[in-house]
Amino acid sequence: MSSEFWINLGLPPEWLVFLVSALPVFELRGALPLSINILGIPWYWAYLIALAGNLLPVPLILFLLEKVLNVLEHFDFMRGFTRWIYVMGQKRSATVEKYKRIGLILLVAIPLPFTGAWTGSLVAVVLGLNRNESLLYISLGVVVAGAIVTCLCLLGWVGAMLAGLVLGGIAFTRIIHSKNQLV
Repeated sequence: MSSEFWINLGLPPEWLVFLVSALPVFELRGALPLSINILGIPWYWAYLIALAGNLLPVPLILFLLEKVLNVLEHFDFMRGFTRWIYVMGQKRSATVEKYKRIGLILLVAIPLPFTGAWTGSLVAVVLGLNRNESLLYISLGVVVAGAIVTCLCLLGWVGAMLAGLVLGGIAFTRIIHSKNQLV
């Protein structure tokens, strides 16, 4: 889509980036390319706006989702939806169950479809993880995802691969270190 489409929406560009980054599926993975490559917002400002927008729904999901789903479960027409939410959370939980905190960071940090802050929050709720700890690790994952996507926007695939290698190396080292502590 052209920059004219986004500008014609009538929102200030910064608000548009904030709102897009708060949406499920898009999150900052969609907001950063929009802001840097289409709207021309400087990368450092775009990163901070997208980070804030992406983190906005996390505490709401972590602390309210279970209560909302319990209420919705009482309505026959919503029961299928609530079960679908739990099934989706279970499907995405393998990395978190295997690597615990690092797994939650990785689930959120890897900029792929159906990963991110919304999915990480859902998995944390489905697995019954500590909400405050989950908020911290999801936030760290969002910071990492933002760095990767910003590199991708600024430097293309070379920048994204470099960021992914560095951050992947850090995560790998941390996983090996945590496994050695268990032995």
